[in-house]
Amino acid sequence: MIPGKYRSVSGRAANNVNCGLHLVIQTSSLPEKSKVRFKQVEFKLNKETPSFPGRLLQHDLERNYSSRQGDHINLASSSMPSFPILQRSSEEKILYSDRLTLERQKLTVCPIIDGEEHLRLLNFQHNFITRIQNISNLQRLIFLDLYDNQIEEISGLSTLRSLRVLLLGKNRIKKISNLENLKSLDVLDLHGNQITRIENVSHLCDLRVLNLARNLLSHVDNLNGLDSLTELNLRHNQITFVRDVDNLPSLQRLFLSFNNISTFESVCCLADSSSLSDITFDGNPIAQESWYKHTILQNMMQLRQLDMKRVTEEERRMASVVAKKEEEKKRESHKQSLLKEKKRLTINNVARKWDLQQHRTPNFATNQDTKVSDSPSQDPSQLHGSAVVSAFPEETGSLDSGLTSALQGLSVTDTHLVEVDGDTLSLYGSGALESLDRNWSVQTAGMVTTVSFTFIEFDEIVQVLPKLKMKFPNSLHLKFKETNLVMLQQFNALAQLRRVDQLTIDPQGNPVVNFTLWKYYVLFRLSHFSMQKINGTEVTQNDMIMAERLFGILAHVASSELPQYRLISILGDARKKQFRYLLETKGKKPGLVNEENNDSKRLVGENTNRATLNYTTREFYNERLEEIKEKKKFCKMYMEDLVKEATDINMKNEALQKLWPQMFIELVRDAVIEIRNKNSYMKLCLQQITDQK
Repeated sequence: MIPGKYRSVSGRAANNVNCGLHLVIQTSSLPEKSKVRFKQVEFKLNKETPSFPGRLLQHDLERNYSSRQGDHINLASSSMPSFPILQRSSEEKILYSDRLTLERQKLTVCPIIDGEEHLRLLNFQHNFITRIQNISNLQRLIFLDLYDNQIEEISGLSTLRSLRVLLLGKNRIKKISNLENLKSLDVLDLHGNQITRIENVSHLCDLRVLNLARNLLSHVDNLNGLDSLTELNLRHNQITFVRDVDNLPSLQRLFLSFNNISTFESVCCLADSSSLSDITFDGNPIAQESWYKHTILQNMMQLRQLDMKRVTEEERRMASVVAKKEEEKKRESHKQSLLKEKKRLTINNVARKWDLQQHRTPNFATNQDTKVSDSPSQDPSQLHGSAVVSAFPEETGSLDSGLTSALQGLSVTDTHLVEVDGDTLSLYGSGALESLDRNWSVQTAGMVTTVSFTFIEFDEIVQVLPKLKMKFPNSLHLKFKETNLVMLQQFNALAQLRRVDQLTIDPQGNPVVNFTLWKYYVLFRLSHFSMQKINGTEVTQNDMIMAERLFGILAHVASSELPQYRLISILGDARKKQFRYLLETKGKKPGLVNEENNDSKRLVGENTNRATLNYTTREFYNERLEEIKEKKKFCKMYMEDLVKEATDINMKNEALQKLWPQMFIELVRDAVIEIRNKNSYMKLCLQQITDQK
């Protein structure tokens, strides 16, 4: 009898001591009385009963069995087309009653094994068999070895209900099938075949070892039901992802070497397996990554061996540290990707609203989206909007599933965006101007040197220029895109800033750049800034001279035609002193004024003349609007205070009306009690008067 435990497959049913055994091979077409006895052969079987430990080593399942010294038997060829019949003598049957080895016999078919129903071990290794047949009568068979044949389909096994070990490695099988009745199967070896998917094995609840190495598998799934599986060999396939392994409660060893696994996400289900202790990934792209070992150990804390090497406690500790850093980095990357996409959506919404205001046909596949997608990630604390305040290495077009699901919750109604990117403050949409009222940190405000306005009316920008000057004192470069700069006078408003070194006016949405002389007007009107660049072009001394020649007379005429009170109101308090100096120098003879005074007069006059060129188209309206708003606010607050005060008085009056009868009764009662004893009352009053003194 063969014991219930099985030895490693590489030593199955073979290495034996020499014992003589005569086999009689007959063809089934010959009459029973005319059986022909063929050449006697020596059948080598182990005199001792081979032992088969419970664990089946994965290497043995893949080993080439050509090195083993199996039993050799010579079968006489027959000219008849039917199956050969194998018979053994009574003596041989008694001596080796439960096993039969027919390896390396050049068999092309399975012979008919007559009178051997008691066999428990059958070995057909290294033959040329193409089909499993003629063994349905061996219903006590436990161990069947058909390694290294030419079998294309699993069949002929439906009656072998006692079969525990089935070895079909190195054949031509393309599909796992016809195993429905083998519910007692303990070991199934299908390595070295042409199988493309795992299927039809969920009923094998007692299966402990499954070898599918060197097949054509591209993914791993359909493993539910294999509750006893402890070892799964999937080496040398084309596997890119693994599923269902976490549903194997007994799995201890999993071998995935030499596949196409490139990311931990494709095998993340392994992290949910509590029983897995040994695993291999060597030969996969993932094993070449710097984060490979740390990630595996961090997510699979129960591992004892990785790639056939023992895992040490120091490796676990390092894995934990590195994994935490990687997780933080990944979380930040995810956050930045979401912010970038949210920024893109917000700018799209702002552009849509702007185009509708300008009565244009919206066009959202603009270069703006491309620039946003390519821009560097932003600090989440510096990204603001109506709903974009603080939100969570992929580009927009290649977001992972988690990020995509997160983006589904993004608002598509954000109407403005405020962004600080390095030294640049970018404002998108008119609502972004409100951000200038926030309490910006000194560090952030001091860092900003460039301010960009996009999709905002220039007249709205003019109203916040004083705030911009105070909040961001180091801003030197202004950019305008889609701001409706349509006339030269609008540049006058920029004179109220503290300093401007560079000015960039994008042609998109700013028709003023179509004027030939717009740059010279800017240089003339803002000459006190000594601008260095306009639209990226260096400003030369010749440009300044040309600007003065073109527009100098314009400023002189403008200041000469205005009445004095109007000049004073335009110049304001800051320029009154300069204007008084200008008036005082009028009427003096040229010879009485020295050269220094002449220079000062000329300088003050030029500045004053330019100051008369102001942009006041909407200023009065805005002032009135602000005044009305303040009055409305004051009246509302005053009325609310009056109503509140009246309500309080009324409530107090109602409370007094309710309490007064009881209060009056108590007053009268107290008075009666006090004067009930006249002498005592008088003494008490005298005592109180004395105490007061």
